[in-house]
Amino acid sequence: MHITTSIRHEVNHYVIRNIMASLGLSFYVLADSIFIAKAAGALGLATLNIVLPIFNLYGALGLLLGVGGAAIFSMNKITHPKKVQDLYSQLFWTCLGLGLLVALLCNLFPQPILKVMGATAQTMDMAAIYLRIVSLGAPLFMLNYLTINFIRNDGNPQLTMIATLSESVFVVLVDWILIFGLGLKMEGAALATLFSPSVSLLILSRHKNFAQRQLQLHWCLPQFSQLWHAAKLGFPAFLNEMSTGVSIFAFNVVLLKLAGNYAISAYGIIANIAVLVLSAFNGVALGVQPIASREYGKKNYLATRQAITYGLFLVSLLGLGIYLFLFSFRAPIIAVFNEEGLPQLVKYAMVGLPLYFTMNFFTGPNLLISTSLAATNQAQAAFSLSLLRGYLILLPMIFIGANFGLTGVWLSTPLTELLTLLVALCLLRKLFISFKRKELLNHES
Repeated sequence: MHITTSIRHEVNHYVIRNIMASLGLSFYVLADSIFIAKAAGALGLATLNIVLPIFNLYGALGLLLGVGGAAIFSMNKITHPKKVQDLYSQLFWTCLGLGLLVALLCNLFPQPILKVMGATAQTMDMAAIYLRIVSLGAPLFMLNYLTINFIRNDGNPQLTMIATLSESVFVVLVDWILIFGLGLKMEGAALATLFSPSVSLLILSRHKNFAQRQLQLHWCLPQFSQLWHAAKLGFPAFLNEMSTGVSIFAFNVVLLKLAGNYAISAYGIIANIAVLVLSAFNGVALGVQPIASREYGKKNYLATRQAITYGLFLVSLLGLGIYLFLFSFRAPIIAVFNEEGLPQLVKYAMVGLPLYFTMNFFTGPNLLISTSLAATNQAQAAFSLSLLRGYLILLPMIFIGANFGLTGVWLSTPLTELLTLLVALCLLRKLFISFKRKELLNHES
């Protein structure tokens, strides 16, 4: 298919900024991991990996309303602007309420929550301290995800990139000061992470000066119909984000039984790198999403198809490049996390990393297709794909893979992504056929 220059240029414009923004959103987790590994060793890294799914919960709830709401906003802001006039405000107050509820539950019941998440007697105390502190930031994290998606779709991806990169710089600097300067270790890492989204939100507030701004924020009572529509379209993104947390939990359970805390620490290294890799793929998907939604809303199905096709090319190229980099430099990457120089940790990670990240060849296209389906109002298809990828195939695959030792566990994710991609390509083909049919009808009329 010939991709028009204007579509290619606009996709590149959004994708570059969204990759940077998505990486920025996840970089604080990586910074925490590196600093904690240096300050608290392998046990600290294992502890962080146990708590890591809580960040996926924040992201999932923020994306549930943010991705779906932003898609509705894009589809209607030109043709039916009054229809989405209060949408952001409704989702903002809903997100704030959800975040406060999560913060309250995590502070009232930290031990039961952590026990379910896989904490042992060795890791419980450190994990409880970390969870109690970072959970206070749940409303900020969720509002950050929500606002970034809306501002991006309001035509200002540059600001979202600046906000998330500034947030990352803040985390690195404050982490270093609190962990090493003041010797606070886990508490310092948690405090730096707690305040990081406030930096991003402060910068995002500058969107009020954006000349083409259509977003408004004011007090209004949420309407269930609006929340339901946004959540329905955002549910695939919710499932995609939560699947990372669920898989981390399942991996922790299996690896603890197979090889103990050192295997969990090795997976902690892999999981932290995976957060960045998935963020890069999401950056491409979320860069294509506003263009696909807008063109679909205008009934320009050819441009919609071109944007999705070009996005698939970009995400596949990115996956190959990332894999070659990780394979070539896996030893120094692992060494960054292994301050104690533990040979057992090196052994597990050196084998696991190249096997696990063969997922790169399939995960990017899966995320792109899932997001594109949601962007074109195909909520049920996107939901089915996310459910397969994150749960129905992955969880059985992890436990089946455990029967073949650590190699089977490491390969469970790429095999899941491969099987999901076969289904995803069928759904995409069906979508493109429907586009061609609609193009013919438009031409005839």
